[in-house]
Amino acid sequence: MPVVRRIFHMIGVEGASLHRVKRTLDREGVPTPGGARHWNARTIRLFVLDDVYKPHTFEEVRALVTPEVAARLNRSVSYSVWWYNRVRARRTQVSQIEPEGRTYRKRSRYSVRDKSEWIAVPVPSAGIPREVVEAARKSVLSHRRPSKAGGRSWELSGSVMRCAFCGRAMQAHTPSFTKRSGEKGRIYYYRCENGLLYKDVCTNNKNIRADKAEPAVWGLVCGVLSDPEQLRADLEKMIELERDGARGDPDSEAKAWLARLAEADRKRARFQDMAAEGLIDFDELRAKLAALEEVRETARGELTALGAHRERLAELERDKDTLLERYAGIVPEALSTLTSEERNQLYKTLRLKVAAHLDGTLEVSGVFGKELDFGSKESTYRRP
Repeated sequence: MPVVRRIFHMIGVEGASLHRVKRTLDREGVPTPGGARHWNARTIRLFVLDDVYKPHTFEEVRALVTPEVAARLNRSVSYSVWWYNRVRARRTQVSQIEPEGRTYRKRSRYSVRDKSEWIAVPVPSAGIPREVVEAARKSVLSHRRPSKAGGRSWELSGSVMRCAFCGRAMQAHTPSFTKRSGEKGRIYYYRCENGLLYKDVCTNNKNIRADKAEPAVWGLVCGVLSDPEQLRADLEKMIELERDGARGDPDSEAKAWLARLAEADRKRARFQDMAAEGLIDFDELRAKLAALEEVRETARGELTALGAHRERLAELERDKDTLLERYAGIVPEALSTLTSEERNQLYKTLRLKVAAHLDGTLEVSGVFGKELDFGSKESTYRRP
């Protein structure tokens, strides 16, 4: 656990990448969980995303377990959740003809079950602050390195630029050509793979020149960052729109759904007592429990949605503070020193989305919204 806590702190607090954590642990000779020689970035990622390390409140755990289990939990204590029955294993016996004769061996195939089949098991909290866990998860889930196709870093890759027609992420394309001097050259484009390969799905076969699109988008973003007050207003408007997207008061809704969940649990226990006393038969019990389970599933889904909405708002608030502290009002000379990967990460913090249209125009949205027209000599910007 000290190693796991350190991993969460490095990613969630220090902002380290998975590969930086791996290199650090390898350099210091920290033993791996399975005894392997080197740490694996995928293993570290699984640690960060595993609910067994995330603290849950009593209400959150109660929504996942049966009333009998919830009754034995301490309401004032946080728990982590270990999921049982996540993986389905199928084992078969196969035969193989060897020089010595026929031999038999076992073959196993594993698949992940549907989440509705998972069984939540409350376990003691790992002792990692929830805000650290959420920050580490956000870092892991949002970080996708820009494409390195053609030996360059593509600033608008990693799902920043998408096809406006089908919604697919634009891919890097680096066709080569022969110059008049006989030397080989390359042209760098963004293009939609659907538009190229699946004409029945997407008709957008427009190639977007990277050397034009990337400077135009970066110039637009620099303009936004150079006006701290406008950036703050845009960020606060985005947060307000997210807050307005909630149906009513989230806290009141959460209490209402928790109350319905508790009532369903009480009814479930009463129906089971009635069946034990012979007041209803097992067919009636199954029907009543099935109806209650629908109520429980609905309540769980609503509570999950409310929790996700709260997390999104918290993320937006954190991103707003990060943007205003690190980038807002920074001098152009300092902005020009950002690498392509740093620009790509900044775009994701800004929730930047670049939609490539069939006519070659790019529509940029995020904490602001503008449209770039590459058909004219001067790019035109307009707020929607």
